[in-house]
Amino acid sequence: MGVEIEPLPVFTPDLFQRAWASIPHPTLPLLATAHANSVTVFSLSTLSKHSVLTGGHSRSVRTATWQPGVPPHRLRLVTGSFDASAGLWSWNGDKDALESGERLEMEVSAPHNNSKEGEEEDEEDWEFNLVLEGHENEVKGVAFSPSGQYLATCSRDKTVWIWEDVGADDEDDEWETVAVLNEHDGDVKAVAWCPDVPGRNSVRGKYSADVLASTSYDNTVRIWREEAEGEWVCVAVLEGHEGTVWGLQWEPAPKREDKFPRLMTFSADGTLRVWTLRQDQDEVEDGEEESGGGNKLFRSGLGGIPNTMKRSIREEWDCTAVLPKAHTREIYSATWSAKTGLVASAGSDGTIAVYAEEDKTTADATEEKGEDNTSSTQTPATSTNGNTSSAWKVLATVPNSHGPYEINHITWCRRFDPGAGQRKGEEEMLVTTGDDGVIRPWQVRIST
Repeated sequence: MGVEIEPLPVFTPDLFQRAWASIPHPTLPLLATAHANSVTVFSLSTLSKHSVLTGGHSRSVRTATWQPGVPPHRLRLVTGSFDASAGLWSWNGDKDALESGERLEMEVSAPHNNSKEGEEEDEEDWEFNLVLEGHENEVKGVAFSPSGQYLATCSRDKTVWIWEDVGADDEDDEWETVAVLNEHDGDVKAVAWCPDVPGRNSVRGKYSADVLASTSYDNTVRIWREEAEGEWVCVAVLEGHEGTVWGLQWEPAPKREDKFPRLMTFSADGTLRVWTLRQDQDEVEDGEEESGGGNKLFRSGLGGIPNTMKRSIREEWDCTAVLPKAHTREIYSATWSAKTGLVASAGSDGTIAVYAEEDKTTADATEEKGEDNTSSTQTPATSTNGNTSSAWKVLATVPNSHGPYEINHITWCRRFDPGAGQRKGEEEMLVTTGDDGVIRPWQVRIST
């Protein structure tokens, strides 16, 4: 497999200030970019400004996340800010445009020009519904659970907060705190919920379906689950990085449906790691049988059992891959494609790198030929619990992709622009966000 990375026309207008992250909507052709104390929403159809969210935060907006599971006429976005709060926004603009046509093929054009009058109209399109307060320092990460019921926020105050949407309906904005997790020893940089994919509930005999992971300045990753009594607990600490773990992403499309999704992390130590949960099939089957396939034992039967009799909820995770080195400095962001399985990373050195996981047949054939893989793959190994390490290779790099500026974020997102042609909504591109305030899309051509 080969890859060519080519620049596409940049999003307009330039922001002319540091931009932190650009988050694509899961279904609509919209991209939310966090910068200064606002968020600019771009149209993926026109690669231009769609609307602007301002007035909700007193300091820079660090990150954002779209709420899933809401009707197509109801757009919600949560922002995390250096002012120590998270804000909930709702779209109040042209709802007819959101309701018309197929959700995946819908054209969302930029409704306003770049004049001051247009910017004022943009602000009126979004309503700042609710502020979530409780963190003592800046909020650095926000993430919705797959159902949209839970929201996780994390902060420089070393805590992760879990909030639950308890509103009576989609129009009722009411949230309450259900957990404050404080086991990290440093700033918590990012949070991510395990996606709703086949295999995610393979350990359902022990836990609830919702699984959260967090990364920190303490160089660790923590996995959190809800215990039977409704208490959120840390079930695993993943150690191995030698610097701040800047972020993470769950495997969006596992190759095997009976396997729990893997986890990718990236760090100030310049490495990307892939982690795999140890799963003993006998234990999984026993758990399902005892719980009657519905968590009966663990959700309703533990109340009268002494703590010393409760089954351990600790998990073991193996680092099953360290991706080949492609960066000279810190990796700030990485993204894992659900469509192709390719991983892309970016960071302090301004380089974009794209990686592919080699299947066992390819890796074995390369080894038999006696080729030197030391620069492009990890030597396969097997853990004591059967998790086999995987081999990865660097397919392509783009140095100085934002000139002399650092890249703060990279993401895969679907193309809806005219250049996608008949594959609109299907073809993927990369989008990078940097200190130069330019949001850059990149075409990724794959050859076999």
